[in-house]
Amino acid sequence: MHDIKQRLSLFWLFALLNYLYADVLALFDIIGSRDPAPHLSQWALLGSAVLMEIPIAMIVASRLLPFKSNRLSNIIAGAIETLAVVSMQFVYPLASGAWHEHMFASYVFFGTVETVCTSVIVWQAWTWSGTEVRSDETASTTSSKGVRMKVSSPTTHPQSS
Repeated sequence: MHDIKQRLSLFWLFALLNYLYADVLALFDIIGSRDPAPHLSQWALLGSAVLMEIPIAMIVASRLLPFKSNRLSNIIAGAIETLAVVSMQFVYPLASGAWHEHMFASYVFFGTVETVCTSVIVWQAWTWSGTEVRSDETASTTSSKGVRMKVSSPTTHPQSS
């Protein structure tokens, strides 16, 4: 897989699946606990919905956006998700003592995987050069008669007359 758009989309899918599975394990812990379930405010629910929507949207956006906006959106979204995971799964529980010891190992595991993944997304987008895009969009080939022909990239569709 050489296309950076496909690679970024795949990393976002990987991050999303890790977020979801970590949340499923946390829900199982809450359901199986004798402690009363925590009550989340509407703002907390909205914030978590936004944090989950970012990777969902980036799976599609990474494939469809043009180079400059794609690169910038991956850097910003990756940085937001990285900071959110680090602050919620590492900093806050350790600083406040608000972790459940039986869940701590899985939180550290998933938090580490998610942080590495979103950091790789930021790095891939940061080091993504425009030359890769130009070579994909303006790929040309030589016909059997030696004539150079412009070939459309898979993401652009030639207009029919």
